[in-house]
Amino acid sequence: MSRPNLILTGFMATGKTTVGKLLAEQLSYTFVDTDELIVKKAKMSVANIFREKGEAFFRKLESDMALELSQKEGFVISTGGGFMLNPVNKAALNEKGHVFCLVATAQEIFSRASKPSAIKRPLLETANPLQRIEELMKERESAYGDFTQISTSGKTPEEVVFDIVGRFKA
Repeated sequence: MSRPNLILTGFMATGKTTVGKLLAEQLSYTFVDTDELIVKKAKMSVANIFREKGEAFFRKLESDMALELSQKEGFVISTGGGFMLNPVNKAALNEKGHVFCLVATAQEIFSRASKPSAIKRPLLETANPLQRIEELMKERESAYGDFTQISTSGKTPEEVVFDIVGRFKA
């Protein structure tokens, strides 16, 4: 029996990793985070990859990862914010999976990404991170619009998982 992958995409700090881990546990799937896999493979942090090798190099690593993961099944795949914007990645992962786009308000994303415990976000290292979030969200709006939207604003991760499972099994 085939077990289609569940792919979580969306802007940074929308809850993809947190929700993905809970979702994998509930469905008895394997959880993977594409950024974590890339960090292991490159042996450096995402921030260092961006700084030392550039964004184009990072995007190539993402494409390699998409092709590799497209051959698997029974996975919950949490992607980096720009991962599914690439049509090659999108086509590869769509082949054996269902893609859900987690969304949140710009203010909520800013609040989550600004917490002291939050991971460093290279794209937000600017004088006005909230403005940068709004600009990036606008740029990515149409690409993210291709996927089923799941709002995470004002919801617990468990509520988001319940919503996704309901849509996935429908």
